[in-house]
Amino acid sequence: VQLQASGGGLVQAGGSLRLSCAASGNPLYSYVVAWFRQAPGKEREFVAAIRRFTSNEDSVKGRFTISRDNGKNTVYLQMKSLQPEDTAVYYCAADRGVITSSMRDSRAYNYWGQGTLVTVSS
Repeated sequence: VQLQASGGGLVQAGGSLRLSCAASGNPLYSYVVAWFRQAPGKEREFVAAIRRFTSNEDSVKGRFTISRDNGKNTVYLQMKSLQPEDTAVYYCAADRGVITSSMRDSRAYNYWGQGTLVTVSS
């Protein structure tokens, strides 16, 4: 499967963005899809993941919602009340057979999009 992340940009604090992860090559519904982010000088961190019927979002974030549209073969990350600390490159990742205990581990995913930059100004 090939992943294409998009939707990033510059937004003021308190604003919203919706990121998209569009897939080609295989139906995305058969994959666990996750969003990670990496801020400058920091390690990549888990944001949210979604299975076919259930989602798992990092409770620390709270403001983000992951969803999928199987008809469009796309997974979304709706981000609200954005803060400057949310500034990062956001990556989508996917793989089959990711067990629940590994969903937050970037090493569990073999397929990655190119990343989309989100910049939140104060």
